[in-house]
Amino acid sequence: MELEKHTAGLLPQTQQNWQNRPEWFFNRAHTDTYEQWYEGRYKRAEVWQKKVMEQLVSKDTRVKTLLEFGCGTTRFTRWWKEIGIEATGGDISPLMLSQAIHLFDGDLVMADSHHMPFKDNTFDALAFITTFEYYKDPVQVIREAARVARHGIAMGMMNRNSPKVARRRVQQLFGKNPFYVTATFYTPQKLMEIIHQALAGREYSIEWTCTGLPKWFPVQQWSLPYGDFFGLYVTLHDAK
Repeated sequence: MELEKHTAGLLPQTQQNWQNRPEWFFNRAHTDTYEQWYEGRYKRAEVWQKKVMEQLVSKDTRVKTLLEFGCGTTRFTRWWKEIGIEATGGDISPLMLSQAIHLFDGDLVMADSHHMPFKDNTFDALAFITTFEYYKDPVQVIREAARVARHGIAMGMMNRNSPKVARRRVQQLFGKNPFYVTATFYTPQKLMEIIHQALAGREYSIEWTCTGLPKWFPVQQWSLPYGDFFGLYVTLHDAK
């Protein structure tokens, strides 16, 4: 009997759904060029984002291991070791992870952040870098993070208090910039409200700072809730 040969890959070339909606990170037309964004116009932004995250996380000297969920191609996951933290990456997109395995020499897992396949207190900290915006149930994700991480939760977020948010929405009206169609942008205050809901009954403190300010601006980081990006760190004080 002659078998018919199929050449289809793990996923079709068209967009696939997650959380009952299409997402750009299931579309190879976008994931295959993801690393190039950071090597071009976003390089300066990445430098400041990493400075902010290092300042926040390094203050918690208990953090030696970290799980980054929504790690993508591991752009940030590869960087954590530069500040002395052993990182593991997790992502829902096989297209992103298919690149990550060639770029990152640590452990990777394909899973949904709403249901992390790890035991309680597996890592010292858990990080979300420009990925939390895509979760339909942010309270559930934070609770999972607080379960898996013993000491803290780090978040790097696209800030709603930025003129770039309006520009992105206008671009979408004209069929451009598909990367934020399903994203929910938060301000530091709004994110903290969600954290308070998720961590009710826990003992914790929160610190945040903003960057992503115009190049001509006299400062590039401040404690006001304005700028294209903000970093936030939840210190858990009741770790067992």
